[in-house]
Amino acid sequence: MNRSPAYVLGLCLAALPVTAMAQEQTTLPKFEAGLGGGGGWLPDYPAAGQNHLRGLVVPYVIYRGEILRSDDQGVRGRFYNSDSIGLDLSFSGAFPSSSDNNRARQGMPDLDWQGEVGPSFRLTLWRDQEIPQRLNLELPVRAVFSTDLSSVHYRGLTASPELAYERLGLGRTGSRLRVGLGPVFATGRLMDYFYRVDPEYARPDRPAYDAQAGYLGTKLQFSYRMPLTERLSVVAGGRIESFHGAANDDSPLFRNEWNTSVALGFSWSLYRSEARVNSTSSPFD
Repeated sequence: MNRSPAYVLGLCLAALPVTAMAQEQTTLPKFEAGLGGGGGWLPDYPAAGQNHLRGLVVPYVIYRGEILRSDDQGVRGRFYNSDSIGLDLSFSGAFPSSSDNNRARQGMPDLDWQGEVGPSFRLTLWRDQEIPQRLNLELPVRAVFSTDLSSVHYRGLTASPELAYERLGLGRTGSRLRVGLGPVFATGRLMDYFYRVDPEYARPDRPAYDAQAGYLGTKLQFSYRMPLTERLSVVAGGRIESFHGAANDDSPLFRNEWNTSVALGFSWSLYRSEARVNSTSSPFD
């Protein structure tokens, strides 16, 4: 998803010290816990006309199980994984956004906490084991839910195929560079959540509008994680989003054909279990 709080959360996950020393280790702690944080200058929602500074600090847990894993790639149920193909059940989320702070949405309901779950298919198109680096085609499809902490609402589906380049050890042992490019598509219910204007919220400069399913936009994003110590990592990231030709570019809430995000994050591992697991033969996993 393209929501800015989710991007900050993604930066926090990207900073987790999962493979920071994996190239030297044969085993890793099975369980880790610590603190992750991040912040940045981020758009309020896809095609928003305003950016705001946002930040958060959250506890995190890393669990390196055979099937269930939580790490810098999110919370995943690994159904199948090889050097060339992967199939995960992946989870993600986003934090709320207040409409009072956005001129286009003033007087409308806030955007609530959001969660996502669904399968993600990975096909490795090219790999170089010596550097190491790889090029993936990733195909996640997720159901989106929102909650105000008193009720939960289904908001539709997203599909976001992405061509992703990853490289380890660039500039420093244990570092990880990721660059991804791809479109985002969404069902009508999710488009309504961002772009629909019900008649009771219409005004002269914001007519009523009913959103439609289809193309949401295209994102180019990157992140670079660098371990400072065995327990402390930092990450920097950015995202450029184009909404030219989007299905709902005539919505009164559609304010900008370009969005730009920049963010910084960190992770600090406070606890590492004595129980160990063998590190995988693939340095990316």
